[in-house]
Amino acid sequence: MPDFDWRSPEAYSKLQNADLTGLAWECLRRNPEYRKHYCTLANPRAGAPVEFRKKWGLSFRG
Repeated sequence: MPDFDWRSPEAYSKLQNADLTGLAWECLRRNPEYRKHYCTLANPRAGAPVEFRKKWGLSFRG
């Protein structure tokens, strides 16, 4: 996940026409705790997809 400058107008340009799901995603992806937890999924020993989904209320396709 790339870093961003929250003060930059470009950081909010996608939110101008965002639906509720898009707004929720933006809030979630900017959450430092979520970002840290997301990075742990890269570790195969983490075994956390179910825990991750429950904690953050996410559903994964496929």
